[in-house]
Amino acid sequence: MFGNKVLKGVLLVALGASSYGMLATFVKLAYSDVSSQGLHYTPAEVIVAQFVIGIFVVLLLNFFQKNRKKNQVVKASATDIKKLMLVGTSTGLTSIFYYLAVKYIPVSIGIVLLMQTVWMGVLLEAILEKKSPSKIKLFSVFIVLIGTLLATNVIANTVTLDWRGIVLGLLAAASFTTTMFAANKVALSISSLQRSLYMLLGGIVVVFIFAFLTQKTPFNFDIFYRWGILIALFGTIIPPILLNSGFPHTGIGLGSIVASLELPVSVTMAYFLLHEEVLFIQWFGILLILTAIVIMNLNFKKK
Repeated sequence: MFGNKVLKGVLLVALGASSYGMLATFVKLAYSDVSSQGLHYTPAEVIVAQFVIGIFVVLLLNFFQKNRKKNQVVKASATDIKKLMLVGTSTGLTSIFYYLAVKYIPVSIGIVLLMQTVWMGVLLEAILEKKSPSKIKLFSVFIVLIGTLLATNVIANTVTLDWRGIVLGLLAAASFTTTMFAANKVALSISSLQRSLYMLLGGIVVVFIFAFLTQKTPFNFDIFYRWGILIALFGTIIPPILLNSGFPHTGIGLGSIVASLELPVSVTMAYFLLHEEVLFIQWFGILLILTAIVIMNLNFKKK
C-alpha cells in the first residue's frame, strides 16, 4: 500500500507524536516531586530546565551538522533569525500555558483542550486567507466540538473542572495554532535544526520573563537533572527532529493523521502512570476528535 519511504515517515511521525503525548504526564510527575529544598517544583523551574537543556542539545546538533556537511548547509539570514525567534515566542507561550493548565486539570483533559488547534487552525486560515472553509472542514470542526464535550465529560457533569485550567488549556491551543501556522511558512530554505534552534531562542526569552515574574522561591537547580533532561528529550529534542524528518515522506495529510496519536498516547499515559479516571464516554469523545482529524486531512490530501 505504501512505499518504504512513506512507511519510514509514518514511523518517525508516530514516534515523534507519541513523545509529545508522554510529555504532560512527566510534567505532572515533576510537580509532585520534592526538590532538595523540600519544595515542590514550580512550572517556571520545569519550563526553564526544558528550554535550557533543549537549546544546548540542539546547538550541539547544529554544530555537528555544520561540520559534517560543511558548505552544504544554508546559513540563516538576519531576517530569518528575527522571524523564527518571533515565531518561537508562541512556542514558549504554549509550554507556559499548557504546563500551567495541567496544574489545575487532569492531563487527559488538558490534551483534549490542546487539540482544539483543529478548529482554531481552520478559523485562523479562514481569517488570514479571507476564504470560507469547506463543508468537510466545517463538519470536522463540528465533530471536534462534540467530541470535546464528551471527552471533558461536561455533559455528565461528574467531573468538576477548574476554570483556570480550562482557560489556560485553550490559550495553549491558541498559541500552538499560531506556532504551527507560522512555522510552516517561515524560513523554509534553512535546515530544520537551525529553525528549531532559533525558535527555541525566541521561546526562552518569554520563558525567562515568565520565570522572573512568577518564581517566588529560590530556583531549584536540581530540576535540571531530576526532570529537566527527561522533559527536554520528550518535549524539545526528540519530537521536532522526528516530525521534521517524517513529514517530508508522509505529506501533510497523512502526517497530520498519524500525528494525532499524541492524543490517545497522552490519555493512556495519564491513565496508567497518574491513575486518572477516564470514562467510556471520554474515550468515545477522543475517538470522535481523531475521526475529525482523519476526515479533514483525507479531504485535504485529495485536493
